[in-house]
Amino acid sequence: MEINGTMMQYFEWDLPADKTLWKQLAEDAPKLKKAGISAVWMPPAYKGASGVQDVGYSVYDLYDLGEFNQKGTVATKYGTKEEYLSSIKALHKQGISVYADIVLNHKIGADEVEEVSAQEFNEISRAQMIGEQRTIGAWTKFTFPGRGGKYSDFTWNWKHFDGIDWDQDRAKKSIFCFEGKTWDQNVDVEFGNYDYLMGADVDFSNQEVREELTRWGKWYTKEADLDGYRLDAVKHIDKYFYKDWMRAMKEDSGKDLFAVGEYWHWDVNQLQDYIAATEGEVKLFDVPLHFNFHNCSKAHGNYDLRTIFDGTLTKVNPICSVTFVDNHDSQPGQALFSWVEDWFKPMAYAMILLRQEGYPCVFYGDYKGIPSERVKSMKTVIDKLLKVRKQKAYGPQHDYFDDYNCIGWTREGDDEHKDSGLAVVLSDGTGGTKHMYIGKQFAGCHFSDILGNAKYNIKIDEDGFGDFYVNRDSVAVWVRKENKR
Repeated sequence: MEINGTMMQYFEWDLPADKTLWKQLAEDAPKLKKAGISAVWMPPAYKGASGVQDVGYSVYDLYDLGEFNQKGTVATKYGTKEEYLSSIKALHKQGISVYADIVLNHKIGADEVEEVSAQEFNEISRAQMIGEQRTIGAWTKFTFPGRGGKYSDFTWNWKHFDGIDWDQDRAKKSIFCFEGKTWDQNVDVEFGNYDYLMGADVDFSNQEVREELTRWGKWYTKEADLDGYRLDAVKHIDKYFYKDWMRAMKEDSGKDLFAVGEYWHWDVNQLQDYIAATEGEVKLFDVPLHFNFHNCSKAHGNYDLRTIFDGTLTKVNPICSVTFVDNHDSQPGQALFSWVEDWFKPMAYAMILLRQEGYPCVFYGDYKGIPSERVKSMKTVIDKLLKVRKQKAYGPQHDYFDDYNCIGWTREGDDEHKDSGLAVVLSDGTGGTKHMYIGKQFAGCHFSDILGNAKYNIKIDEDGFGDFYVNRDSVAVWVRKENKR
C-alpha cells in the first residue's frame, strides 16, 4: 500500500444489468489514476444464482468468471471473463492495484435437490432447536454442468454445508441444520450464533471444503493477477479460516497480498477480536466510524463532533482500519441501510481522506451517483479532496477537537512533497474559527479554501498559526495560495 493510497469501491448495488462495467472500468482507469485512486475494489466477478441480474453475492460457481453458459447467461452482470481480465490489465497499466470481492460464506442456486435429515432452529435464538428432526429437500448439490469440470472437477453436496433456509419438500422457509452438523463456533455471537446468513451455509470445519477453497483461491489469484481481496461477511465465517487462507495465498503467489474484511458491527471490540484472531492478516472496514458519520448526519447539529472518532477502529487500531463513508450495503434500499446524508458527505470525506489514520475507500455511488435512488454525484468535491490528499496531506498532524459543533486539524507537510501541508475546519452548526498551528515554515503565507466555502484568504502569523474559519454546515480545506507571502 503506497503512502496516501486510496481505494475505490467501483460499483453500487443498483447498477444496470447491461454487462458493461468491466469495459467502463478499463476506460476509466487513466482517469482514476489521475484523480489519485491507487487501488480498486471490484464487485464479485463470478456467476451468481440469478444470472445476469446478480450483483454477485448469491454465489453459484466461483470458477465461472463470465465464461460459461450457466444460469441463463455467459456474461455476468458486469461483462465477460475476457472483459474482466482486460479491465484488470488496464488498471495495472496505470499502476492501480486490484482487489477482488471474495464471497465464500454460502452458495445459492444448486443444480439438484438432496434429501437430508435436518433439524429446524429458531431464527432469533440459533441455539434453540424447534420441532422434530426430519428429512427435508435441500438445494445443496452443485455439479456445474455448464462448466463441465474445467479448472476443477470438485462438486458440492450437503456434506459440505452446515445448513440451509429452505425445505423444498414442504416449500417452507426456516433455518435447518443438517444431521451430524453444528453451527461453526468461532463466529459473531448475534442471535446466539451468527454462522448462518443465507443460502447453503458452507461448513468451514470440513477438510474437503477448506482444501477446495484454498485451491480455488490460488487459481483465482493467478488467473486474474490479483493484488488483494475484499472479504465478504467475515463475521459469519470461522474467524481462524482466513488467517490460514491468506498465508496460503501469499506463499503461493509470492505477493504481499492485501485483505480487508467486512465485519458489520458497531462494537469496535468485536472488530479487534477478529483482527487478533487473524493475526493481522485481515484489515477491517471501520463500520463504527461509518455509524458515527450516519448518526451525526441525522442529528443535524445535535452531535458532539469532538467524539466523532470515539469507539472506532481508526482511533484504536489505525493501521488495520479501512475507512469509508458509505457502501453498497448502506445505500438506500438495502438491508443495512444507514446512509450518510448528503449535506454531511463532504465533511465525512474530508475526515477519511485528509487525516493520517486509516486507509480510505471512496464509494462509486458517491462518486458517480445512484440514479435509481436519485442520489447525485459528488465527484467534483471528492476530486478536490483526492487532489489535496495526493499533494498536500503529509507531515505531523495537530488536532483541535475542542468544540461541540466545530472541529479542525492541520498537517504540517514534509520535505518530500513540495508545498504540502493543510488545515481543515468543519462545522455541523453555525460555523466558527480555529486558531491552529500549521508550522513556522508557512509564516507570512496566505491560505485559501480549495472547496470555495470560505471566501476570504487568511495569513499565517510569525509563529506558524492561522485563524482558519468555516461557515455553517460545511467544511473548509485550507492550502497554501501560490505566490502570496
